[in-house]
Amino acid sequence: MPRSGRFGPSDARLPDPGIAALFEPGPRRQRYLDVEAALAASQADCGVIPAAAAERIVACAHAELLDAGRIADDEARTEHLVVPLVNELARVVGEEHGGWVHWGATSQNIQQTGNAIGLRRAHAALTALLVDALEAMADLGDRTADLVVAGRTHGQQAVPVTFGLKAATWADLTLRNLERLAAVAPRVFTAMAGGAAGTFSAMGRRGPDIQARLAERLGLGTMAVPSRSIADGFAELGCVYGIVAATHELVARQVYQLMSTEIGEAAEALTPGDVGSSTMPQKRNPKLCMEVIGLSARIRALVPLMLEAMVQEHEVDGSRWQLMQDALEDASVLTGAALVRVVEIVRHLRVDPDRMLANLEIGGGSIMAESMMMALAEVLGRQQAHDVIHRTAETAVTTGVPFSQVLLKETVVVEALTPQQIEALLDPRTHTGSSADLVRATSDRARAAVAAFRAAAGQNTAAGQNTAVC
Repeated sequence: MPRSGRFGPSDARLPDPGIAALFEPGPRRQRYLDVEAALAASQADCGVIPAAAAERIVACAHAELLDAGRIADDEARTEHLVVPLVNELARVVGEEHGGWVHWGATSQNIQQTGNAIGLRRAHAALTALLVDALEAMADLGDRTADLVVAGRTHGQQAVPVTFGLKAATWADLTLRNLERLAAVAPRVFTAMAGGAAGTFSAMGRRGPDIQARLAERLGLGTMAVPSRSIADGFAELGCVYGIVAATHELVARQVYQLMSTEIGEAAEALTPGDVGSSTMPQKRNPKLCMEVIGLSARIRALVPLMLEAMVQEHEVDGSRWQLMQDALEDASVLTGAALVRVVEIVRHLRVDPDRMLANLEIGGGSIMAESMMMALAEVLGRQQAHDVIHRTAETAVTTGVPFSQVLLKETVVVEALTPQQIEALLDPRTHTGSSADLVRATSDRARAAVAAFRAAAGQNTAAGQNTAVC
């Protein structure tokens, strides 16, 4: 069945990346319980709480063992998210050991650490989607590496390129986006257990050791200074998502424009039964592209909020902390929704070589003006050659006579170049430069990155199957 919603796929073709589900109350609550369990085990390691208490807390820190109704009632009474969970966990742990639950921690320690785990899972899913997009771009590049098309600058035909160069451009951006995502991870996915003001005051001198052990148990890094006002890593991740979103929109806008009736060189693949428009049945609307453009704008709009949320008062500002968390989670979900669409667009993109050829001929050969100018420059010098070809192009535009015909009436041109040379210089296939080589080299880099990622993902999965995590 088709799915709809503020963030998720609206089309049965599109897989659900599962990112929105990560931030639902149930999974979030379990992550907080995982942090409480890991905290207790780490404190027991350091002799801060009894080992028996830690064992009991770890055994009980499972959402299905707690009374959800009791937690909900307590949330309504206390208007707090963590205290009711701690109270219920302590009740289930029992009177003998329940008092050791949440020992020396503050709510943000549990929330921020648990939220970092959720964001890390979202980050992994988004990275995998970027790898899928990269693979699709490499495939498209290889498929169209030699397919000549009009290059366009400032909305005008410029010089010939190959269509694969567009895919190579997208892939090159995506490769760097993968690097950015990998680089920011250690600064974001960290555990924090510094207590009320980040001083470990309630845990004693073993506090830093407890935090390090907590981080290790959860597969996170550790904060050198566990201040609750430090949020630059989260803001940096949000900025990376903004850059990824801009890349998405670049791809979508190019395809959107190429689908226009006047250009018609490429198009989204339509699903069976697509109706186009309720009143204009001839239309082939760029639906996925439009969705990507809208999603990407919303992601980028969240970036200033995350930068704003970095600015905190004293040791923490709860309103800014919540703003950061909400904005970053929304950005994660939106980025996933955009990416599944980008993968679909690129993987199934339809290209029209005949239309590309027809568009190359629109100017009667004027797209080859640079090629002609450079050949003429070898005889006349660059500036004079530029003046001659510019004059020729202007005459073609104002008179409606094809550029190639006007060119043959230019005495200086026919004296400098033979008819055979002129004919060859007007062939778009002779002036694509290193397009095809750039495409194939980029596709090779992309495939190497895809292979490396998937090999590492396989190793991590195997390691995870053999590792017990609280």
